[in-house]
Amino acid sequence: MEEADDHRPSSSSGRPFLSGLCSAALRRKPLGAHASAEASREDLKRQLGVLDLVLLGIGASIGAGIFVVTGTVARDTGPGVTISFVLAGAACVLNALCYAELASRFPAVVGGAYLYSYTAINEITAFLVFTQLMVDYHIGAASIARSLASYLIQFLELLPFLKGHIPSWIGHGEEFFGGIVSINILAPILLILLTAILCYGVKESSAVNTFMTTLKIVIVIVVVFAGVFEVDVTNWSPFMPNGFKSVVTGATVVFFAYVGFDAVANSAEEAKTPQSDLPIGILGSLLACVLLYVAVCLVITGMVPHTLLGEDAPLAEAFSAKGLKFVTVLISIGAVAGLTTTLLVGLYVQSRLYFGIGRDRLLPSIFAKVHPERCTPLHSQIWVGCVAAVMAGLFNVHMLSHILSVGTLVQNFNQLFSCISLCDHIKME
Repeated sequence: MEEADDHRPSSSSGRPFLSGLCSAALRRKPLGAHASAEASREDLKRQLGVLDLVLLGIGASIGAGIFVVTGTVARDTGPGVTISFVLAGAACVLNALCYAELASRFPAVVGGAYLYSYTAINEITAFLVFTQLMVDYHIGAASIARSLASYLIQFLELLPFLKGHIPSWIGHGEEFFGGIVSINILAPILLILLTAILCYGVKESSAVNTFMTTLKIVIVIVVVFAGVFEVDVTNWSPFMPNGFKSVVTGATVVFFAYVGFDAVANSAEEAKTPQSDLPIGILGSLLACVLLYVAVCLVITGMVPHTLLGEDAPLAEAFSAKGLKFVTVLISIGAVAGLTTTLLVGLYVQSRLYFGIGRDRLLPSIFAKVHPERCTPLHSQIWVGCVAAVMAGLFNVHMLSHILSVGTLVQNFNQLFSCISLCDHIKME
């Protein structure tokens, strides 16, 4: 298969256009090109340490779902939901090991799954991977922004003088045309604020993520410790009331609770020592998420019989039933912090992917421009924020985001395993 330094089809090659286009689509990007990109002037600044990378992965993976998904799945699986999260985590470890292996093999440049596909398979596959990731990321960012806006409104409505006085079009969404159009004012405002933080600099945005993720972890730990004293071990028997089949089914549902640790791979060009820190960041963030999810599962199923868990806010309802009202406030704060970090990291990853594909000239080169002072891909970041803001402000995208995440999950597994296999046959330059 052809490997060339110039990755675009040449009109002066003398070959028919279609033949040249096919040849360009099937070529790989040599590792030498990654090294030259790493040494180019359009570089991002290396400012992220190993702790920043771990918190980046945790921030992307754990959102408000840790307070909701754990309980809703437990209603069907019982205390066995703990095993569901362990099984899903074990499956994700395989995915994480692929990312860690590739991150240690490749030069430290942005791109993640797109970059690995371009080197191991070919250009057209890499572009399709990028396209699928971007569709999912754009819709996911809009969906998370609307959820964050809704949680903020619910939090504000805890104040008696605001309860019931905030119009639905501000945060919850006012639907028109049968629900196709749903006006939400707060979601685009939140996206603009987070985009501004990301444009200002990676160090500043990392500091925001570190603070919010640390707050989220502390709240989860406080919630777990508060619940431990309310646990009745008789609620854990039987441990799998509906059998092992329901536990496996639950694992397929909770798998998506771990999606996000791959964001660490896209920060390769901003990591201080990427060859060693990226694998630690990927695996460390995943293992931390597994421990937090398992702890919450054990507490919630021990506090209340699984058949009595609610659907919308099971963890908050469990603490309310025990008279621990203050914990429900902490859960609301943790949900807001969790959604904020998930959205922040999602916007960050999108801009770096646009930056990488712009540098490869598969999109206009403006996406590869780096601000000389802020050292961020300003145009890519603004584009990502604008697309998400328009979608979040005008459309109800929750259902579509669930459909697309399935495709991205399948693509990630197939792509990474294929890259690992093919890289063994590629000459490492």
